[in-house]
Amino acid sequence: MAKTPAAHVQAGEREVRISSPDRVIYEATDRTPEVTKLMVAEFFATVGDPLMRALRDRPTALERWPDGWREGMKLATGPTDKEGDGFYQKRTPKGAPDYLEEVEITFPSGRKAREICPTEPAIPVWCAQMGALTFHPWPVRSADVDHPDELRIDLDPQPGTDFADVLRVADVARETLEELGLRGFAKTSGNRGVHIYVRIRPEWTFEDLRHAAIGFGRELERRDGGVTTAWWKEERGERIFVDFNQNNRDRTIASAYSLRPKPGAPVSTPLTWEELADLKDPRELNLFTVPDLLADGDRWAQIDDEAYDLTPLLELWEKLPGGELNFPPDYPKMPGEPPRVQPSKKVASHWDEEGNRIE
Repeated sequence: MAKTPAAHVQAGEREVRISSPDRVIYEATDRTPEVTKLMVAEFFATVGDPLMRALRDRPTALERWPDGWREGMKLATGPTDKEGDGFYQKRTPKGAPDYLEEVEITFPSGRKAREICPTEPAIPVWCAQMGALTFHPWPVRSADVDHPDELRIDLDPQPGTDFADVLRVADVARETLEELGLRGFAKTSGNRGVHIYVRIRPEWTFEDLRHAAIGFGRELERRDGGVTTAWWKEERGERIFVDFNQNNRDRTIASAYSLRPKPGAPVSTPLTWEELADLKDPRELNLFTVPDLLADGDRWAQIDDEAYDLTPLLELWEKLPGGELNFPPDYPKMPGEPPRVQPSKKVASHWDEEGNRIE
């Protein structure tokens, strides 16, 4: 069989070459046709300006699925995991075009790396050529990579909850933010969750940002019994988890207008609060439907109009009880952090303040 010739996609002022354009990236479902590599590249070109609003000047990791995504495929858990079908690319891939810009970032370990820093629509399209489906930008700009300019509130449904529960909590979050004088912008996660972003002035550290997320999560817990900030899964119950640790250094979530590795090529889609409240099934927002939605304009067009003071949320952190919470397991031990021991195991053993078992 003759090899399909490369295609070219216009992205902004550049033409980007796409090899193997007919490679199937998503198989057909009962609601969507199959999606090819060329269609992914064309989608990123179509949503180029709104996508760049989410990515521009931000260090960005890529979630790459070079052979496409299928049910049962797994994402590699780390650089030594050879069994994964997809993987995170934190450093700039080899063969990057000369117009791609980079920025140096520092991981929690202290190691440094140079990540891509999208500055024009051709970059996401080139990333599609490299098998990227999902973009994971840092909440910082290249001019200052140590001071975040956005808070990310990740509402993560736990087993026993459904999308209606997420929508209820999202509305509580909207109302709470408004009472605090802050404007939140909502999007679907592309799966079952909802993400709410708040632009802030880049005057605080990642530690401050995380504490603000914890404080806000605790306020949501106070207002709605179906919310939890419990880090350990065994303590969350059938509630919506506010994943505060997504605001740590080197912790990222799918950007607006990213595709997700799920059936039907779903898209993490910005919506107005009214549209979100009326949404029955987030799978309705996919590669085929989102371009038509954008014909009415990007729902996040005003997100950069005002950057807010983080102080009201830090005051919640100081005021509400609970203290420090656990960091992710790959983080170094942090000041004031509780022992990294599951509560069920801690009851059965003795542990010191550093989380070490005492025999």
